Amino acid sequence: MGKTGNTLVAIIAGAAVGAVAGILLAPEQGEKTRKRISKGFKSGADDLNCKMDDLKNQVKSLMNSKKTDFESSFNTLVNKADNKKDEVIASLESKLAELKNDAANAVDKAKDVTNKAADNIKSELK
Repeated sequence: MGKTGNTLVAIIAGAAVGAVAGILLAPEQGEKTRKRISKGFKSGADDLNCKMDDLKNQVKSLMNSKKTDFESSFNTLVNKADNKKDEVIASLESKLAELKNDAANAVDKAKDVTNKAADNIKSELK
């Protein structure tokens, strides 16, 4: 249980013990004692309501903070992924250009070899 939960349990337990002790040890008349106990319970209830409101506000604040942190982290991740996508596309385009250049060089070499072979054949036929 968290610190706030322990505090709430302590308040409730304190109020109950105080009420019992007040009844048992009260030197006053029953009506006065009942009024005192009633005030004590109201005071305890007010304290409990304040603590509950504080707890609600803390939880809401924490949730909003975590939501903002999550959204920020998610947006950062999306931006990084988008940047990586662009990097991958640029890299693939570069590799494709290299492959086209290599293919063009291979075609040129093949043409040179074919032309030399054709020239050799022609010279031998003459």
